[in-house]
Amino acid sequence: MQGRFFIRDQRPPRRQQRGVALFVVIIFVMLSMLLALWSARTSLFGEMLVGNDADYQRAFEAGQALLQDAELDIRNENADGSVCSGTGDVCRQSTADQIPLEAPSVGKLLATLDSQSYKCRNGLCTKRQGNQDFWNNSDADRGVTLAQMTSTPTGGAPVGARYGQYTGAKLGNASNPANPILADRSAANRGGWYWIEVLPYDESSKNSNLIVAEDGDGNSMVANNFLPLNLVPNVVYRITSLAYGRKPNTQVVLQQTYARQRLKD
Repeated sequence: MQGRFFIRDQRPPRRQQRGVALFVVIIFVMLSMLLALWSARTSLFGEMLVGNDADYQRAFEAGQALLQDAELDIRNENADGSVCSGTGDVCRQSTADQIPLEAPSVGKLLATLDSQSYKCRNGLCTKRQGNQDFWNNSDADRGVTLAQMTSTPTGGAPVGARYGQYTGAKLGNASNPANPILADRSAANRGGWYWIEVLPYDESSKNSNLIVAEDGDGNSMVANNFLPLNLVPNVVYRITSLAYGRKPNTQVVLQQTYARQRLKD
């Protein structure tokens, strides 16, 4: 009887390939892309924040320069502190509205300003009534608007004042501007403006002794050691400055109250 031999195939059975490794690789690639996109957006957002903050700081410095320029305008001084000298609008030589130096001039100025459309002219204003933040108003039905406060009525004088307009402060030139923001006067919503509100005090407060000194014991007040206001005329000014940044949505508004005191000597 002839024997039969059987040979068993020891190789493992073939399995159907399902492409799992390909899907894993695709998922990792997608995660890497999302991580790179997130990093890029984070960097871009950080640059935007830094850029906006830098633009705000530049506009803030321009607003401070406008406040100082308004103080010089009130004191009738040049930028170096000397007595103002110039022609035209500089030192208000040919400007209809002047900073009041005596009590009778205050009433005349306020009457003139009150007759103007927006109660302001040549950077001088009467006390604002109603909503104070005109820089946020674009609806004339709610009160005076920013566009009106930065306008020049037909045949009239400008409502607000520009940097150096009444003090002669130098703006520089296009290649070397003293302040790039303030030197830009290409449109009403560029550069910066200031307005000075003339706020008269009650005449009886002119010689009021508002500040007194204590005696050595810190108890009673020394009767002969008073500090009078010495306001001539009896007026306090509220200055509002507005500066635009280099970016369209950057706007800085600063306010301060300024009292011009006359030295006894």
